Amino acid sequence: MNKHTSMLGAASILGIAVIVGGCASSAERPDGKLQTAESAIQQAVSSDAREFEPVLLNQAQNKVADAEELIEKENYRQAGRLLEQATVDAQLAGARSDTTKAKQAVEEINRSIESLRQRIENRQ
Repeated sequence: MNKHTSMLGAASILGIAVIVGGCASSAERPDGKLQTAESAIQQAVSSDAREFEPVLLNQAQNKVADAEELIEKENYRQAGRLLEQATVDAQLAGARSDTTKAKQAVEEINRSIESLRQRIENRQ
């Protein structure tokens, strides 16, 4: 009975190891996430993130590069996480760039309004 119990225990451990190993390697290549991250970076660049948010844009680009290395090593799960972070970083860089440009435009409009007010006052 003792021998039977130990064989059953060994079989259980082996079964659990196979299941855990299968779960760990079941992640798919994050090709879609890679495309999404690269697209987000391109959009951030189009929003002038290189000028207004270079650090955040560089972080996103570095995470994509790191994720590509992890994909080559078939570490898809960690690569996917990095790509999600890169996407968020790039989107944030683009949004901050757009915000900065909008603030600058508002400041320019306010300067123009003030200039017009002064001209009107000087004519009266």
